[in-house]
Amino acid sequence: MADGRALVIASPGSIGLQDAPGLIPGPGEVVARPVYTGICGTDLELLAGVVDPAYARYPLVPGHEWSGVIEAVGPGVTGLEPGQRIIAEGIIPDRVCAECVRGNTNLCLAYDEIGFTRAGAAADQVLVPAQVVHVLGASVSLLEAALAEPAAVAWRAIRRGEPVPGERVAVVGDGTLGLITAHLLGLYSPAELVVFGQRPAQAELAAELGATGFSVGDPGQRFDLVVEAAGAAGAVERAIGLARRGGRVVLMGLAGTDVMTRVSFDDLVYNDLRISASFSYTSAAWAEVTALLGSGRVRLASLVTHRFPLDAYEEAFEVLRQSSGPRGKVMLDMNPEGAS
Repeated sequence: MADGRALVIASPGSIGLQDAPGLIPGPGEVVARPVYTGICGTDLELLAGVVDPAYARYPLVPGHEWSGVIEAVGPGVTGLEPGQRIIAEGIIPDRVCAECVRGNTNLCLAYDEIGFTRAGAAADQVLVPAQVVHVLGASVSLLEAALAEPAAVAWRAIRRGEPVPGERVAVVGDGTLGLITAHLLGLYSPAELVVFGQRPAQAELAAELGATGFSVGDPGQRFDLVVEAAGAAGAVERAIGLARRGGRVVLMGLAGTDVMTRVSFDDLVYNDLRISASFSYTSAAWAEVTALLGSGRVRLASLVTHRFPLDAYEEAFEVLRQSSGPRGKVMLDMNPEGAS
């Protein structure tokens, strides 16, 4: 395999492009060429060194949101072949621990994740176990497919909320995860779907993705189902406050292990709220999102507002840090010649 490039966070605060040796797949492995690689707030946290050390191993190649094309398969791999367009789960489950057997691959007792403990897809090649690869349908855009990871996170949380057609639904958070959550909730035909955020510039993106309303304040309305996707103490408090009596709240944002929130216990009980939390995604959620992408019912292209070549990674990270103007997904285009 020819040598290539990889974006490497050598240690917190230190990032740069490095030459990378060509990858050769071992038994049960696949080497793919990333075409699009998304970057997100978690990548900024990895660069800053604030991610729990139990979940990151330096030096690391970021890139846990991506789509690409298989270049080579290792011994024993069946059903996959070079040229296939794919996405892949980031969390690598062992499939044998008690949690995996229950279907909770997000809670696998042997934590391993692409872009955190093993090299990610901000590179010309990425090596992944064949067991986490999902083949895309011919009609699926690789650009949209690169959003499968946050979509799987959102989808798992949504399913926990058990939405019902005709309900009034709210999403707290106007970032990529919140906007994807709103889009996926639209599949349940809610009577009302409002995104609550902090940046009015996100309103147009929210509308394009199916939201019927956008608010930066409290309109006094209450909702049957509220999904929190912001990862902040204030967002949790806001989500609980937006739920009607007897409503449901699902929390999926991560704010940091030292961040605490204040809620009134009596209010939770008095309002008969059902509160649940959802961490990351499961293999089942990935399979369902892959099917939704193939069906054409999920269309996320409008969420990609910024695209940069890999060698412009510094500009891409800077855009991600900015808080002014509309911003959806910041994407690294790993294939300057273009691929759909």
